[in-house]
Amino acid sequence: MTKTINRFTLGLALAFCLGQGQVFASTPTEQIQATIQQVLKVVSGSSNGEEERKEMLRNALMPRFDWAEMAKQALGKHWNSVASRQDEFIAAFAEFLGNSYVDRIGSYKDEKILFVHESVERNQAQVDTKIVSNKGEPTAVNYRLHQVQGEWKIFDVVVEDISLVNNYRSQFNRILTTGSLDDLLKRMREKELKGRN
Repeated sequence: MTKTINRFTLGLALAFCLGQGQVFASTPTEQIQATIQQVLKVVSGSSNGEEERKEMLRNALMPRFDWAEMAKQALGKHWNSVASRQDEFIAAFAEFLGNSYVDRIGSYKDEKILFVHESVERNQAQVDTKIVSNKGEPTAVNYRLHQVQGEWKIFDVVVEDISLVNNYRSQFNRILTTGSLDDLLKRMREKELKGRN
């Protein structure tokens, strides 16, 4: 169980390595390849202080994901019932995930990222990758993307057959079945604060 959780965390953190789309990159794979290279430069750069590096990673991270779509899918059937507070939830969800995983990016050393397959159907795509550790253990990480104003945005990440969106939908549903949106936001903020310590 611990091994599965560690691999899930590894895949999620690498997912958050994907920064702003490059102007010259046209396919989903090309955009992911270009942005991974961009972020790895930030991670390996010794001239930047820790806080500056984190800020650079956040600036690269946030625009790559379609936070509104991810938040909507993660809330599932509860989305329409919080119509007046959807923007608040989207912002909290993006902060929760962004701050939870940006600290983990700096731990990547000697991992190899293999691009296995790309499939595109209309305005949706999936890029399948494998992350191979220095011990030779592969972790499958698949990115689900769609086009938003001509740019490929990630709306889900599947690590070893575990969907990020589905995983959070299950957790959020359990909280909202017996509690309120305020309860969920409080839990998210508490986890965010713990993640910074």
